[in-house]
Amino acid sequence: MNVTKNQIDDLNIELTIAISAEDYAEKEKKRLSAYRKNADFKGFRKGMVPASIVKKLYGDQALYEAINSVIGEQLDKFIKDNNLNILGEPLPSESQKENEWKSGNDFEFKFDLGLSPAIDIELGKDDKLTRHKIEVSPKAVADTKAEMLRQYGSLQEGEAAGEEDYVIADFRQGDKASEGAYVAVSKVEGDAKAKFVGAKSGDTFDVNVNEAFVNETDRSSMLKVSKDELAALDPVWNVTVVNVKTFVPAEENQETYDKIFGEGVVKTAEEFEAKVTERIQNSYNQESDYKLSQDIQAYLVKKADVKLPESFLKRWLYENNKEKFTMEQVEKDFDAFLKDFRWQLVREFLMKKFDLKIDDKDMLDAAKGFAAYQYAMYGMPNVPEQLLSEAAVELLKDERRHRNLVESVESEKVISAVKEVITISNRKITEEKFRALA
Repeated sequence: MNVTKNQIDDLNIELTIAISAEDYAEKEKKRLSAYRKNADFKGFRKGMVPASIVKKLYGDQALYEAINSVIGEQLDKFIKDNNLNILGEPLPSESQKENEWKSGNDFEFKFDLGLSPAIDIELGKDDKLTRHKIEVSPKAVADTKAEMLRQYGSLQEGEAAGEEDYVIADFRQGDKASEGAYVAVSKVEGDAKAKFVGAKSGDTFDVNVNEAFVNETDRSSMLKVSKDELAALDPVWNVTVVNVKTFVPAEENQETYDKIFGEGVVKTAEEFEAKVTERIQNSYNQESDYKLSQDIQAYLVKKADVKLPESFLKRWLYENNKEKFTMEQVEKDFDAFLKDFRWQLVREFLMKKFDLKIDDKDMLDAAKGFAAYQYAMYGMPNVPEQLLSEAAVELLKDERRHRNLVESVESEKVISAVKEVITISNRKITEEKFRALA
């Protein structure tokens, strides 16, 4: 047996493993014996099938398994003996020549190994970054107040329909009728919108529903007919406006304050404005913190100057996902992969450098936070603690979600540790300028 290393560069090795018949003969013999022991053929007792028949039927498989075992052992030994930190797994070399798979032959296999780069980062007060403190403008407060009042507004009787109003109408075509259908004027498309804008109770007009309401499911539901029936009908329907509903924002009064903030929390217009300002500032602070975290990540990766065996990684990604992705898809997403992968390597280095650990409480808290975010997205901002805990436990059972949460917790711990040792200055900035930084 002969193992030859060809160091292509600092991050790539081509390894050649040449084996002779004597290197795999014993393993091949044992594999054939195992097949014979378990072979079950009519006319022979189990385990007593002639060796010649077993070799004829299972010889190729036994040879493959024996050689694969020897090669695997030699790869593992080489990596361990040379203390290599490899990326992914070894790949068959593109220069591999075809072997003749015949027992007793010599074989030569070539493998490409991608090496993980050495990372060493020293951090101190000379490393400087900026945290942007976004200022709350009067316009932002006014816009947010208006939006809150809209959220707690209501539909009221209107006269002429505006573009943001609703029309309640009867649709008729022959003996078919759909009465009391709600039409959001803003959702009407094409020339038909002009017929609805300005419409009043009692107005009547014809509409091509296929052009006005392009979503077939919505159109079928509005007209109360199946999709099959709809396709067979003339698309032109007569519309009679029953009445108009216009959306009116809530009035700024105690009842509205209580609905938004809870009973008695806000009592005056000044307190309303202060609460709105506080909410905006909290949101801005979260954005600033996130931007700082992203800036720290980018700074650390740049400082580490992480070099990667990109050609190897591209092949490795493709070979391990060829049933899911084409090489064109791998190419398209490769830069994003490299960005995440570089951060992963830097993060792992800093976890060790700062001696950071993740415990069960960290994971449970992260899962609860993610569950709370999901509930909030569905309009449930105040979920009971027990429900959050149960949801978190279920989330952690999902392998992919668990892995993502581990990465998130690691990033948070590393960023927090880095903040303690570098210099972070604060800079006031308008929202407009902050958005331009993204």
